[in-house]
Amino acid sequence: MGLLKLLFRNAFRHRLRTFLTVLGITIAILAFGMLRTVVGAWYAGVEASSATRLITRNSVSLVFFLPISYKEKIRQVPGVKEVGYSDWFGGVYKEEKNFFPNFATDAKTALELFPEFIVPEAQKNAFLRDRKGAVVGIKTAKRFGWKIGDLVTLRGTIFPGNWEFVIRGIYHGSQKSTDETQFFFHWNYLNESLKKTAPYRADKVGWFLVGITSPDVAADVAVAIDKLFENSLAETITETEKAFQLSFISMTEAIVVVIQLVSIIVIIIIMAVMANTMAMTVRERTGEYAIMKTLGFGGWHIAALILGESLVIAATGTLSGIALTFPAAKAFGDSLSQYFPIFNVARSTVYMEVAAGLIVAIVAAIFPIWRSIQLRIADGLRRIG
Repeated sequence: MGLLKLLFRNAFRHRLRTFLTVLGITIAILAFGMLRTVVGAWYAGVEASSATRLITRNSVSLVFFLPISYKEKIRQVPGVKEVGYSDWFGGVYKEEKNFFPNFATDAKTALELFPEFIVPEAQKNAFLRDRKGAVVGIKTAKRFGWKIGDLVTLRGTIFPGNWEFVIRGIYHGSQKSTDETQFFFHWNYLNESLKKTAPYRADKVGWFLVGITSPDVAADVAVAIDKLFENSLAETITETEKAFQLSFISMTEAIVVVIQLVSIIVIIIIMAVMANTMAMTVRERTGEYAIMKTLGFGGWHIAALILGESLVIAATGTLSGIALTFPAAKAFGDSLSQYFPIFNVARSTVYMEVAAGLIVAIVAAIFPIWRSIQLRIADGLRRIG
């Protein structure tokens, strides 16, 4: 206890310098934590993917559609439990900035394939009965102030026109990693309109959602589905939901790499600042260390004091940075929920922040410790007075 008290007194002997160093570490750890959380949010869809869901899409590109008739053929493949389908609708609510993911989907099957979307039974039944019914995530509902029974109009971008929907259900995620920003409605509603306005686009879907009996059969089922449609006008590629999500992330891989590099550079910069602080501190106390050696204290005793002081300063800044990461992440996530529907500080991010603070403390103390151990008593005593 006495040693800890001594370390704190030494660390805060030069209060302004220590305060500025702690502030710098706090900001650096906060920035590091936020950047790592952004990277985590980028991969949130991948982490939330189910091992028992496959995605079947056009082998050329996702922008090309598949015939709805493929559904029954896919259902016959051994290992397939359920088949649904979806289209990216791309609707806009009032203004372009009001972005949120919205889909036309096989309503009943979608609710079965995504058990992580929790919809009250009464709302689920009302949604299934209403051709214009829609289900929306709690975050998007709160964002626009929507309630059950509200009439919502989306302006189509991919499918032109003004499309009216009635909010029949609001879902909650069963886990923190569940996306609560989605909006989905009956594919039949979209398809019936297309038959009148654009018949060539009717009876086609963007992708099929395939529920399988076990993750162990995923590879075999994927191969079997794609073989069904070899040499057809619309060949398919079937992959796990995780691989499907990763294909989108790969398009922005350069951005993710840059964010990761910046997070490391932030720590390197604050490491240099911390090293400078410790070097100045040790230089000012050269005479004190010489006297300690005269009294019989060894070099490793002095090394322990320097390292302990470095750890105290770094720990103070690190803990402050970690404490600020959570409210900062919440504010950031709330303001940009349309781009980052899942923005939570992961436990691994906190561990990385702690590790970063520890590395900064140790590296910053190495050179001052080496100088103190090499210090000769006579040279140190010359600095007194």
